[in-house]
Amino acid sequence: MIKDHGKHYNDLEKLLAQLNSEIPSEMKGFNELHNAVISKGALTVKTKELIALGIAITVRCDGCIDYHVKNSLNAGASSLEIMETIGVAILMGGGPALIYGCDALEALNQFIVLEKNGT
Repeated sequence: MIKDHGKHYNDLEKLLAQLNSEIPSEMKGFNELHNAVISKGALTVKTKELIALGIAITVRCDGCIDYHVKNSLNAGASSLEIMETIGVAILMGGGPALIYGCDALEALNQFIVLEKNGT
């Protein structure tokens, strides 16, 4: 089950940049929605990223898991907070979420190593 989550994240970044240039109107709308939703409000950015991670696990979206694990860490989430988010997702999503929760754990472990190595 070992995936290279850092590579997957970087590959998605490149593809998203291409989509931004190929379909700018559509991507502008999505990016504006994303920025409006994720910005600090009554909930912190960290809380919103953790919610997004829980949803990503329950809907079984590989790329979303990579993004929201990394973005949760970038927003200041601890490993324990991410682990508890995985637990809530498993509660709400059952067996399939358990498997994707393992994927999120693997991403967390890899991103922590990358962060420690400064990459």
